Amino acid sequence: MKFTVSSGSFLEKLNTSAQALASNPVIPILEDFLLRAQDGKLHITASTLELTISTSLEAVISEGGEIAIPGKTLLETLKAMPEQPLSVEISDETCGITLTSQSGVYKLVGEKAADFPEMPRPDKEARIALPNDKLQYAIECTAFATSNDEMRPAMKGICLNIEFNQVTFAATDAHRLVKYSLLNVPADSSASIILTKKSMLALRSILPKGGDCEILYGRERAFFLFDDTEVATRLIDSKYPDYNAVIPVNNPYIVQVSRYELLSALRRIIVYANKSSNQVVFNIQDKSLTISSQDVDLSNEATEQLNCTYQGEPMTIGFNGKHFIEMLSAMNGDSISLELSGPSRPGVFFSPDQDSGESLLMLIMPVMTNY
Repeated sequence: MKFTVSSGSFLEKLNTSAQALASNPVIPILEDFLLRAQDGKLHITASTLELTISTSLEAVISEGGEIAIPGKTLLETLKAMPEQPLSVEISDETCGITLTSQSGVYKLVGEKAADFPEMPRPDKEARIALPNDKLQYAIECTAFATSNDEMRPAMKGICLNIEFNQVTFAATDAHRLVKYSLLNVPADSSASIILTKKSMLALRSILPKGGDCEILYGRERAFFLFDDTEVATRLIDSKYPDYNAVIPVNNPYIVQVSRYELLSALRRIIVYANKSSNQVVFNIQDKSLTISSQDVDLSNEATEQLNCTYQGEPMTIGFNGKHFIEMLSAMNGDSISLELSGPSRPGVFFSPDQDSGESLLMLIMPVMTNY
């Protein structure tokens, strides 16, 4: 096996696949990249078994073949190398690898490609297509709300509900819920699948700007195809809770406030909150939202007042300030509408400035006020 490739382009593609490069794996060969040179292209694959990323780039191939090459060594070598042609020659008998650059020669030993686990391939899965920027945003505004509870494996992932004209991404940890829907998305069939958080964060980091991503989904795996890259992820085999059932529909009390002002105030107020509860208290009245927090043990307290518009009776309600900050940070738009039905009921908020064709709703559970 012998080929010549641009070192910069090679490194770029290796970094893409490296999102699925396993560290301390059960199978040692999963620390390697699988390289396959064929028909003028070099194909690169990395896998953790749960997540597999394959990509390719153009190369001058003198002799085709396959090899598993140590991932960390290859990455560190190329990161320290300026842009230049790089020749790679592999011995089929010894798996010895020789990298030849303009200024040096580097030798290492790989493993036989046959020892690399067989990679999953899409077959007859149903499919949808989403713009890359919408898919990235869907991951950004849901991944943080997933649960870490090992007893609830479904809630550790992101639920993707696919209907015939709409897709919805949802995540919840039982204290908060994020639901992001895209309308007018044709689908082959309806389905509900649960994507792992780790695979979705890896996908978000490598999605290019612009263009579309084709999503294929079956019972055990989902595939994401864009440009010359394919991401395969194993699904979480569990049933996601009915999150729509916890979203209150009759919320007579409505607060409208600047998202930036509220977010900025919360970041200051949370400094003075109790570190175990992160409790902040909203005192809502006509045209006035007062936010306060205190830590009795340290004799810390803080209060700020914001302008707002409010429909309803005066209300005092407590929230986890850290959760509220994370949720506001994941939103777009200049303002938010917070809908409430009582101090012991969940608060639902969204941005009135949302683009047509999409809908982002967030829900946060209240915490009992202690003052």
